[in-house]
Amino acid sequence: MGQVAWKGLFLSLFDYKTEKYVIAKNKKVGILYRVVQLSILAYLVGWVFIVKKGYQDTDTSLQSSVITKLKGVAFTNTSELGERLWDVADYVIPPQGENVFFVMTNLIVTPNQRQATCPEVSALSLSTLQSASIPDALCYQDQDCPAGEAVVAGNGVRTGRCLKDRDSIRGTCEILAWCPVEKRSKPKKPLLANAENFTVYIKNSVRFPKFKFSKVNVLATDNKSYLKSCRYSTEHPYCPIFVLGNIVRWAGSDFQEMALEGGVIGIQIEWNCDLDKAPSECNPHYSFSRLDNKFVEKTISSGYNFRFAKYYQDAEGVDYRTLIKAYGIRFDVMVNGKGAFFCDLVLLYLIKKSNFYRGKKYEEVKSSSRKSLSSPTLNGNQSPDQLGGL
Repeated sequence: MGQVAWKGLFLSLFDYKTEKYVIAKNKKVGILYRVVQLSILAYLVGWVFIVKKGYQDTDTSLQSSVITKLKGVAFTNTSELGERLWDVADYVIPPQGENVFFVMTNLIVTPNQRQATCPEVSALSLSTLQSASIPDALCYQDQDCPAGEAVVAGNGVRTGRCLKDRDSIRGTCEILAWCPVEKRSKPKKPLLANAENFTVYIKNSVRFPKFKFSKVNVLATDNKSYLKSCRYSTEHPYCPIFVLGNIVRWAGSDFQEMALEGGVIGIQIEWNCDLDKAPSECNPHYSFSRLDNKFVEKTISSGYNFRFAKYYQDAEGVDYRTLIKAYGIRFDVMVNGKGAFFCDLVLLYLIKKSNFYRGKKYEEVKSSSRKSLSSPTLNGNQSPDQLGGL
């Protein structure tokens, strides 16, 4: 019995099986079958190919370069600086121009600082709420100012003395620092309010390496005066000259309000290019948004500012500096995009020169062990299926 079973199993290995189709003469089943077929076809043609352009190959590895250059001058007259003309070397940081740049619109100037001893908090500040900004500087006796320890959130190192007015109980620690210490009062109006009319030149070069396609957001023209007179708008998308006031307005903010305490603006450049079309159809699209937390709620961290100093020496060789707390607007230029082109499916099978593309894509390989065979030599015009037979 066992031998018969094993023999039957062995012989079944040589059986040949083929499919058998049964045609059901049922209109309901037939209609349902065709509806399913049409639904799948509509999805492939409508969604995959037309909407999502599934026949295209895409390149998201965008290579980009951004160069910025500002222009504009402003005149101010203050008690600290007197009459002064401000140009790009004064209010643009960093000066070399990159995809992130800062335009100073307001400042607090503390001139003629030198390293010496002075009170951490001025007498005027002690009598107002401003002293609360450096609570660690307050004292009632010398023991409250241990020598050699830095004042938390302050300007220098304690000397061990508590400085008080003659009739005051509370005082402030004496410190070794750049004296006099930084002023705390901020102008009620932006000092460089005229910065609203300044312009910035944003040159953006992009390249899709996969398709070896490059483009620039500057109009290709021999007219040298074009960049001196044009201003960006939806009617002039290839003019790279932007007015700062317009950028802030397009981001949904008021320039004069933002210039007082500073903020951050994002400039987004999108290059979504269908490279099946003419190169002139690949155009940059700009969008502008405010990136700091101003729109969330006004907090103690609102705005944007930082400090820097300019140093010099007097005739006796004593080092001095002018401390500047700069408020302003930081602009972040962000570039992204993708390029799309016909995929291999179209090149290899759906165009007249498909044989040529197949010959370039599939490399001819000849096996030395089969040179003696009488089969014809393969060439670039043969199909991938024929090549796969090697």
